[in-house]
Amino acid sequence: MIHELFNPAGPEFYILIATLIFLAIAWKLGAFGQIGKGLDARGNAVRAELEQARSLREEAQKLLADYQKKQKEAEAEAAAMIEAAKAEAERFKAEQIAKIEDFVARRTRLADQKIAQAETSAVAEVKAAAADAAVKAATTILADQPAASASNLMSAALNEVRAKLN
Repeated sequence: MIHELFNPAGPEFYILIATLIFLAIAWKLGAFGQIGKGLDARGNAVRAELEQARSLREEAQKLLADYQKKQKEAEAEAAAMIEAAKAEAERFKAEQIAKIEDFVARRTRLADQKIAQAETSAVAEVKAAAADAAVKAATTILADQPAASASNLMSAALNEVRAKLN
């Protein structure tokens, strides 16, 4: 195979010569230096991008840690707010129960007072009705009997009514 490359009669020889001439011209014009510089520049750019990506990643990790910390703080604050709201609701509930119990007690006392007043009033009305009935009965009895005994009976009936009322 190597023997075929150096055979001046074959096309491979001319391709080898053309390639060597091309490479010599490229070397003379500084193409290899330019290629090296381009590769170095590209390597430096990749290195800079990697460093930038590394710093961005570190910054993102710091931000993530900050946000996770803030999230935990917010969750703790929300839990505290919920507990405070529950405590406030229990306090409010206790206050309302106390108010309702006080209201019921006042209404019960008022109803008891009204019942006592109605009872006293009913007793007074019954006594008044009994006195009226006694007076009417005495009047009727006295109208049927002679006048002398009527005045004695009237006095006795009135004394009896007074005694019963007191």
